[in-house]
Amino acid sequence: MNLTQLTQSLIGRSKPIQLLKTKPTNPNRAQSAFPIRHFDFGFESDQLDPKFYMQAEWASAYFAALSIFLTYGEDLVIETARYHRDLIKDPVLKQRLTALIGQEALHSKIHEEYNDAMIPRNLPVTLYRKLAEAVFDNLLLKFPQPLKLSLMSGIEHFTAVLAEYMMRNEENFYHSDDVRGRGLWMWHMLEESEHKDVAYDVYQQINGSYPLRMAGFAIAALTLFGGVSAGALMLPFFRRPKNLVDINFWKEGVNSYALLFGSKRGVFGSSIKHIADYVRPSFHPNDHDASEYLAYYKQKLLDPEYGALTPYFIKEFTPKLRA
Repeated sequence: MNLTQLTQSLIGRSKPIQLLKTKPTNPNRAQSAFPIRHFDFGFESDQLDPKFYMQAEWASAYFAALSIFLTYGEDLVIETARYHRDLIKDPVLKQRLTALIGQEALHSKIHEEYNDAMIPRNLPVTLYRKLAEAVFDNLLLKFPQPLKLSLMSGIEHFTAVLAEYMMRNEENFYHSDDVRGRGLWMWHMLEESEHKDVAYDVYQQINGSYPLRMAGFAIAALTLFGGVSAGALMLPFFRRPKNLVDINFWKEGVNSYALLFGSKRGVFGSSIKHIADYVRPSFHPNDHDASEYLAYYKQKLLDPEYGALTPYFIKEFTPKLRA
């Protein structure tokens, strides 16, 4: 059975599948346009699952903190991309950069809606927003533009790694009945993989310095592993103060750590080789071929009749190619 037949047989199923893990044979570096998609998920607080990720509290809290961080990270990406767009000579890359800006703007908007819906569930969204805003406004957004461009490329690498892990481990989304939360993350991962090479190509065309690329990578790693993890550590105690004295909660923390950083099944722990590949001087995002997964998810999520995201879809458009 080929991928198309496999995809068609799965449209409309409520449970996930695991595609065969294939090694990249001919990484496709062809530049092509992609659309900006609009959705309305209509998040409702009483339907949100604070333990949506594998029913693990701390692991789910990491994603809740990441959702808040992403709205600021994506604003940095948008500001940096807009600044550098007029410096791009290649019209196709400029078109793709415009599409990335549009996709990231929608990610920021919809994650804000998701974050707002988390507030009544006793998650300290307002506090964490203030902390994230302080870091971005007083530090990251004040970086010189070359470093911000490098940081943008580094952030996009980490989100691409996260996207590929999630696409390869789709079943991790199906431990909860929170269909809107699942839809949000699956859509986000799809688009992060779809535009994973744009920021890197812009950086290489405008600057290309390897030491500066490593500086942006290090800052992105510190922010995602340090700042977001710190937020994840505090979120469960605000949601349920009794967690402080709940022995089962602390035992569950070991499982959550394994789900995020364990070498066998952890989101980041099992992806360490992919993450570290960014250090290779000749690295390119498309060295990690996720095209089969993209084809599968585009049909599963966006099929006009049976797509999992069809109930929330509003419209899409592709930016024009301009000289």
